[in-house]
Amino acid sequence: MKTGWKKEFAERFRKHENELRWLYCELYHNDLQAYNYFTEMLYRAWESRPESLKRMDRTRENQPDWYRGRGLVGMLMYVDAFAGTLQGVREKLDYLRECGVNYLHLMPLLESPEGRSDGGYAVSNFRRVQPELGTMEDLAALTEDCHRLGMVVCLDFVMNHTSEDHEWARRARAGEEEYQRRYFFYDSWEIPNEFEKTVPQVFPTTAPGNFTWCEEARKVVMTTFYPYQWDLNYANPTVFNDMTDDMLNLCNHGVDVVRLDATPYIWKELGTSCRNLPQVHTLVRMMRMVCEIVCPGTLLLGEIVMEPSKVVPYFGTVEKPECHLLYNVTTMASVWHTVATRDVRLLEHQLQQVFDLPKIYTFLNYLRCHDDIGWGLDYDFLSGFGQQEIPHKKYLNDYLTGKWPGSPARGELYNDDPRLGDARLCGTTASLCGIESAREQGDSLALEQAVRLDEMLHALMFTLSGLPVLYSGDEIAQENDRSYHDDPLRREDSRYLHRGRLDWEKAELRNRQDLPEGKVFAGILRVEELRKKTEAFDADADVWLLETADRNVLGIGRYFRDQQLLALFNFSGEEKQIRLRDSRQYEDLMDGSVQNAASVNLPPKGFRWLLHRFSKT
Repeated sequence: MKTGWKKEFAERFRKHENELRWLYCELYHNDLQAYNYFTEMLYRAWESRPESLKRMDRTRENQPDWYRGRGLVGMLMYVDAFAGTLQGVREKLDYLRECGVNYLHLMPLLESPEGRSDGGYAVSNFRRVQPELGTMEDLAALTEDCHRLGMVVCLDFVMNHTSEDHEWARRARAGEEEYQRRYFFYDSWEIPNEFEKTVPQVFPTTAPGNFTWCEEARKVVMTTFYPYQWDLNYANPTVFNDMTDDMLNLCNHGVDVVRLDATPYIWKELGTSCRNLPQVHTLVRMMRMVCEIVCPGTLLLGEIVMEPSKVVPYFGTVEKPECHLLYNVTTMASVWHTVATRDVRLLEHQLQQVFDLPKIYTFLNYLRCHDDIGWGLDYDFLSGFGQQEIPHKKYLNDYLTGKWPGSPARGELYNDDPRLGDARLCGTTASLCGIESAREQGDSLALEQAVRLDEMLHALMFTLSGLPVLYSGDEIAQENDRSYHDDPLRREDSRYLHRGRLDWEKAELRNRQDLPEGKVFAGILRVEELRKKTEAFDADADVWLLETADRNVLGIGRYFRDQQLLALFNFSGEEKQIRLRDSRQYEDLMDGSVQNAASVNLPPKGFRWLLHRFSKT
């Protein structure tokens, strides 16, 4: 413990000092010089933290589960696509509040080179905003406005790699060994070739391999994602120290939630897959303690796009927590699988795994995001129904791109690898639900059913425990943007299909109940409001699967205090009558009618939220 530290910081540091020092010194071989620099850096970050943020920290410390309330609703957006600049976002905060949004996730906005940015994930300067979007002062002004309105701000922190234009990379290219040690440089292909034997490829089609020849340095450099994204070497304490400093600088500009991008990849070791290694959890655990010391009002959101067995460990343990929030990526993929197959058994199987976890584990639930949909499903489970992985993936992609006969979906493939028979999927929620194709065909019945499916999927997302997050544009049923095909910088990346600019003309139609824009907007607002005021949606509710005796119908039960909710979702295109083992009377939350649970009618692609209030004794 250093002398001269102010009491508030010193008390927080003392709580974590022994574990933090032990983990750091174990990872970095008792490098006390690096550790002392690290702790002094933490104090400088706390000392420079604005007083308004320190007050917020104290409030949230007294209510550590503040983010688990059922009133929190998120929206994910690109600043330029939504409003052009950070100042533009400030001017649109009233629109976000009208959408019921109080958690704002801004996609990467730090300085990145044009054409070599991977959508902002190749950062060249972690202390500067991309000039056309604004400045760091603009970011601070936006977060201040958001806090005043009771809104939370999330920002990506790309910690696995930097852009090849980052100062460290430029100096490494110029031959400075100190900076080459911050990456993975090799004099020949001998060691990289050994890595390739065990390390999977992230983008085998668009960016094959995990290494790139750097002509200027005359060496090979590790580039797991794209050749212009150089992997950082976290075995070097300077990397961890300085990257943590950069993260805290964002927190001190008012960022409430730090999304740790590509978390599983950040530790590399020869002879392994370089994924989910134990040292990754050590780093994340230390980052959690750093936040609790310097900015305890800040949350860590882990981006772990993998199967559940790999995701859940990033929560850590109750005694030694890591991330506050994790993406519920498998549920998202399982939902679209169910849209394509109309068979709920895989979704039930996956949800049961989530329901069995401790309630304190908080997932971020979403239907769509900036990224593609990968089919990381439980194929061992599906094999029990005669489904084989490669042909089943092909069916899912054929259906959701509209190639399958009768399919109304309109997506596009991403990273299609015909050799492996594998591909991922892109598209907006509205287009994947069939709104785009129904409009093109002028089919009013198909349009009605597509809108109903869109509303049902959002209701399902709001039924689950955790934090629901909308993707900007989904609130007004925005369709695919195929103009990216005409952009030479984007045409090779089909993810831009669903990354189009928000159509503000469509947004003006959000109160037109005769149009899909208005129907979807009103439907989402309705489920938001009901979730907020209905105690059965509480994060501490008991949650279970209902036996519907129908492969097309998913049933979820929730109970909290004196309220029991039955949620039913019909993935088929036919009306269904579901008989539950329950003869109680329920209120239909959507229309206020009284419904006997012994026999429930569901419209095609429709849902019911049924609530029973038990008498208090």
